[in-house]
Amino acid sequence: MKPTEDGKLKLLAIKLRNSGSWSVRFKIALVAIVLMPCIIFRGAIYDAFWHYFWGPILADATGSACAVKGAYTTSWKYGYELVRGFEVVQYGDMCSRVEGIVAYPGYTYISEIGYALILVLLLFVVAKMLSRMRIGLDKKLVFSLIPYMLFGGALRVVEDANDIVPVGIEATIGYPLNILLISPVIYGTMFLATIVAILVSVKLERMEIVDRYEQALVAIGVTLLGVILGYLGWLVFSWPHVYLYLEIALVVLVMTTIVTVFLWWAINREGNTITEGVGDIGIVVLWSQILDGVANVVGIDWAYKLTRGMQQNLVPKHPINRGLVEIGSQFPDWVTNVIGTAWPFLVVKIGAALLVIYIFDKEAMEENPSWTILLLIVIIAVGLGPGIRDMLRAILGI
Repeated sequence: MKPTEDGKLKLLAIKLRNSGSWSVRFKIALVAIVLMPCIIFRGAIYDAFWHYFWGPILADATGSACAVKGAYTTSWKYGYELVRGFEVVQYGDMCSRVEGIVAYPGYTYISEIGYALILVLLLFVVAKMLSRMRIGLDKKLVFSLIPYMLFGGALRVVEDANDIVPVGIEATIGYPLNILLISPVIYGTMFLATIVAILVSVKLERMEIVDRYEQALVAIGVTLLGVILGYLGWLVFSWPHVYLYLEIALVVLVMTTIVTVFLWWAINREGNTITEGVGDIGIVVLWSQILDGVANVVGIDWAYKLTRGMQQNLVPKHPINRGLVEIGSQFPDWVTNVIGTAWPFLVVKIGAALLVIYIFDKEAMEENPSWTILLLIVIIAVGLGPGIRDMLRAILGI
């Protein structure tokens, strides 16, 4: 017999009175707090979302100086309508004259905070997903995912290369498909690719095709990385605007390794226990963050001098990078002429890596091993991926 409407209401009331009902109440309240403003102020909320999140992605994907929502001024000769609701402006000096909501490529402080919050929520999802898949979060998984972090950085360079094709050359990946390769969307693309690779690897282990799923996971990641590097190599020989400056790779990798080895030796001197918790993962954390810092320093300050062929140095896209470069530019000329202006970013990266190694001590690893490993994976990824991207951009002159 089906319960009556009154019976359903009584059943709901009983559940809400139970001690365990607080989680239900919290979920209901959370949904109400999030959804109600979105419904009532949906226009203003969408405009803010477009301005700080979606608009910058569209501007980057179309290779434009800025994207504009709500202008409808295609009769002007500075842009053209791509899809209903937004236009693009090709010349930066025209963006300030446009009416409507104007979004520029790259990140803002607001968008970076928003993406950081999304990342925290995704960590809970990933932890639950891996738990249901009965996949242990351990050091083996950390090292198995390194090829995917390298693959993600190299994949981002594919979009960089196709974004600046000269007249007469057809891009192999264009709008709107290239949105999948633009930050931060590429993190979602890489997340899905990695999850699929993990599922396939686990299936191969259960079918007894491989002894351990990590073996298949590494093999798939290395294959994907090889395909992307092969594609970038093909661009070097096929496209006139893509070069190969191997001296950049030599300088970045040697500097990164020297600084990493020195710091690892310094924090592991006799009596120090700072690395007991992270173990050998610590040197990966350190190397990945230093790689990102060194790649920025070389790309922003030294690329032109090192190659004597590159037209200009790289330009920082993140507001934090730009702010730190601005701080570096405040030093006297005799300092900036020698070490450049991007070195504060390297200092911050080194400090962040050492702080991570210090925080994730032996006690943290023993009490919350899964969460500690998951956070270490994220920390390595946000250093290794951007670092490889910046290094490859400088190597290829794009």
